[in-house]
Amino acid sequence: MPETVSLSKFRKIKAKEQKEKLAAENRVAHGRSKHEKTLERKARKLGRKEIDGKKFEKTDYDK
Repeated sequence: MPETVSLSKFRKIKAKEQKEKLAAENRVAHGRSKHEKTLERKARKLGRKEIDGKKFEKTDYDK
């Protein structure tokens, strides 16, 4: 004989599965690997370092 199932629990479980599926799809579509994130972080750091090296600093006689 089949088990009785609460329909509200069934709906909640079904909704949770859908959310998990959507989250997995979004991770694939929008996510980046750790390697990609690290490369971007290093590129930004080098860019900032290069710009900071070219900044003009005011001295006392520039007033």
